[in-house]
Amino acid sequence: MTAAALSGAAAGAARDAPSGPRADDLVLPFQIDAQGLRGRLVRLGGALDAILTRHDYPAPVAQLLGEALVLAAALAATLKYDGVFTLQTKGDGPVAMMVADVTTAGAMRGYAQVDRDKLAAALARPGPAIADDPVPRLLGAGYLAFTVDQGADTERYQGIVELTGATLSDCMHHYFRQSEQFQAAINLAVGQVDTPEGRQWRGGAVMIQRLPDAQGADLDENEEGWRNAMAMMASSTRRELLDAALAPEALLYRLFHESGVRVYRDKPVVDQCRCSRERVVGMLRGLPRDDLAELKVDGRFIVTCEFCNRQYPIGEAELSASAAAS
Repeated sequence: MTAAALSGAAAGAARDAPSGPRADDLVLPFQIDAQGLRGRLVRLGGALDAILTRHDYPAPVAQLLGEALVLAAALAATLKYDGVFTLQTKGDGPVAMMVADVTTAGAMRGYAQVDRDKLAAALARPGPAIADDPVPRLLGAGYLAFTVDQGADTERYQGIVELTGATLSDCMHHYFRQSEQFQAAINLAVGQVDTPEGRQWRGGAVMIQRLPDAQGADLDENEEGWRNAMAMMASSTRRELLDAALAPEALLYRLFHESGVRVYRDKPVVDQCRCSRERVVGMLRGLPRDDLAELKVDGRFIVTCEFCNRQYPIGEAELSASAAAS
C-alpha cells in the first residue's frame, strides 16, 4: 500500500484544482505518526443516494439509515477481514430494525423496517426535533450490533452495545469507552444537498483510532496528542463532511496538518446488493408449503429483496426443476 504525507501545497492543489470527477464513494485511510493514530475518512455520494431513494423512506428514517451506512463503512475499514461486515440495530421504536453491511470489496447495501403508524405517532409527539434525538425517538430501547462474517468455516466476531444516547454516534462512543482493545472516536454527517444532478443524499465521516502501542503507553504526551486529535476531528463541520468539492485530502490537511498526516490509497464503496435468483430459489425451497402459498401471486411466487427492492417472480416449474437438480 502506498502512502503520501500531505503538504500545504499538495492539499491546496487538491482543493483548488479544476472541477472533475468527484472524490466520492470511498474510504480514505490515513495515519498521524507523531500521535500514534490511524483513521478513516468516509465520503459517500451516489451510492448512498441510490440506497436511500430506492425505498420510499420518510426523511427521518432515510437520515438514520444513511448514518448507519456511513458508520458501517468507517468501522468496516478499520478491520482486516474477508467477508461481510454488518451493522444492525434492533429496538422497540418505529424503526424496528436497520441493517447496513459492507463486503471486503466495498459492496454496500442497507434497509430499514418501519412501522408507519408508530412513526406517525412519534412525529406528532411534542418535544425536540427527531433529527436531534433519533435513537430514542425512532429506534427506542434495544441494541446495536456489528458482526464480521468470514464464512461457514470461521468464527464470527460480534460486538454489541445498548442503544444509549441521542444518536448512533453516541451509541458507538459508548462502545468505544467500554472497549479495552478499540479506543476510537468518530464525527459523521448525513444530509440532502443540492448537486448538479439535483438534490441528493450525501454522507461523510472522520474517524480516528489509537494504535495498540499508543493505547498501552501511559505518557502525558500521548494523552495530550489523543485529546488534541479528537478536538481537531470534532471541529470538522457538517458542510465540510458533505462537500463534494472539497477533496478528502484537503479536509485532512485542514484538520491535522500541524501533526503531520499521511494518507494511503483510497478504497471504493459501491451500491451493490448480493441477492440473486439462485439464492431466492434456494430460500423458497426451504419454506413450508403454507408459507409458500402466501407468496403466490397469479400462479408465481413473488419475492422482493428487502435491500435493493428487486422483485423475483419464480414459477412452480423453476422451483421443481431446482429441487430435482439438487
